[in-house]
Amino acid sequence: MAGPSPHVAPPTPIVLRHRWPVRLWHWLNAILLYVLFTSGLGIFNAHPRLYWGQYGANFDHAWLELERFGGWITLPGHYDLAMSRHWHLAAAPLFAFALLAYMLWALMKGHIARDLAFRREDLAPRHILRDILDHARLRFPTGEAALRYNVLQKASYIAVIFVALPLLILTGLTMSPGMNAAWPWLVDLFGGRQSARSIHFIMAFALATFFLVHIVMVLLAGPINELRSMITGRYRLPRERP
Repeated sequence: MAGPSPHVAPPTPIVLRHRWPVRLWHWLNAILLYVLFTSGLGIFNAHPRLYWGQYGANFDHAWLELERFGGWITLPGHYDLAMSRHWHLAAAPLFAFALLAYMLWALMKGHIARDLAFRREDLAPRHILRDILDHARLRFPTGEAALRYNVLQKASYIAVIFVALPLLILTGLTMSPGMNAAWPWLVDLFGGRQSARSIHFIMAFALATFFLVHIVMVLLAGPINELRSMITGRYRLPRERP
């Protein structure tokens, strides 16, 4: 009986890449961030100007002034401040508690120490430069290396999970009159409600940028394999380069 053709490479193995809490939080985050971002733009349209400090009104100096965002990118699809606030305030608690649950799970199960924490070799200048050049050339890791986050991925995920998302939540609470009464130190922490509103806006667009870059990288890396790994957890290892 003839053996396999020497020109046909054997299939690469399929491994478990993402555990179910990571997958659940990923997709829940995607839905909630969409609702929060689009409804937030609907709220922003009520006064599309940003200030620093405690106060901000029509005759005060704004550091940023924009036109209203089009209806197609807001929730709902037309200007309705009350409805935008309903959507935003309904999604915000789910978003905050989902982040808290994910952080607790990641700490207890060692996900942060195992997968996200920097190793000494990660921070070597040569290593960082190589990762930057690989990203610039769209040279994605293969084999077992594809199961590990590189230094740029670790830095971006840590910045999102432990900086951008908590800032988004805390500045959102600072803008709430009810929370001002319960936790007045929040206003002092961010230098005023208008400063909190500006930081909230900046973080929202930083996350939107991260989301777009993430989508582009998934498409370039192989969308079927990447999506399967985030839906079922199963991931086919990319073949090692010669």
